Amino acid sequence: MPPLIHNDTPRIHPYFILISGILAISTGAIFARIADAPSLVIAAYRVGLASLLLVPIAFWKARNELRRLSPKDFKIAFFAGAFLAMHFATWISSLNFTAVSNSVVLVSTSPLWVGIFAPLLIKEKIKRMTRLSILLSIVGCIIIGSGDFSSGGSELWGDFLALMGGLCAAGYLILGKTLRQRLSLLVYISICYGSAAILLWIVVLIMGLQVSGFSNQTLGAIWAMALIAQIIGHSSYNWALRYCSTSLVALSFLGEPVGSTILAYFLFHEQLTLTKAIGGFIILVAIYLAARSEVVPENRN
Repeated sequence: MPPLIHNDTPRIHPYFILISGILAISTGAIFARIADAPSLVIAAYRVGLASLLLVPIAFWKARNELRRLSPKDFKIAFFAGAFLAMHFATWISSLNFTAVSNSVVLVSTSPLWVGIFAPLLIKEKIKRMTRLSILLSIVGCIIIGSGDFSSGGSELWGDFLALMGGLCAAGYLILGKTLRQRLSLLVYISICYGSAAILLWIVVLIMGLQVSGFSNQTLGAIWAMALIAQIIGHSSYNWALRYCSTSLVALSFLGEPVGSTILAYFLFHEQLTLTKAIGGFIILVAIYLAARSEVVPENRN
């Protein structure tokens, strides 16, 4: 059985990277709101621009590792990117059919799926406190979305898409966990983001969505998503997969709606209700409890 935490000693504490990832990825919803473009196009540009920046650097800095990359590892990295693309596609599409609260709650079930499938697929042991944290986080998400649920007709299709978005996010993390034990971050995210970009752009072109003629504000927001939410945010999570359990990283994903809500309160003066505050607090407590239950390598001096 592979160890829960990798034996390497990181130069930076993994929890600092996870917190940085939460802060960075929380800006995604803010920039998406500023950008005046179809959501799938924004997602395609987000991973596409990130890939355009990362792939040349990977060929320059990690050429030898790329040459030694086995076909099996390349396929796993490609499928991780496919799961990331499907996560974006299903979750974003769900917003066209169901309430935002439904979508947020159901896509946030990714830690639950990780808790179910990680022990079966990658033999990762889920600690008792982590299992409790997963259930607590789901409660927090339900509280955030309470009072605004919709059901029936097309809403059920939207709920299904959001649920698939959570499942795909779990697949993305589980596959990433298997590869980050033996691949460098740069090589892994270059292939992963690159494959996600290819698949999303295929969907965008098939659907005939607008891909040009956007305002400077929209272009700036899209670039910010690529640089901050994708390269810094998602890459922080992928870096942490080498040292932290998949469940903890999945739980950290749930920090995004909490961070986005806080940013929206200050930037757009959106109402921060008591229900959302309680739900967000519960999610943060769940992440904290899961983090405390793990043994992370000490920093190098």
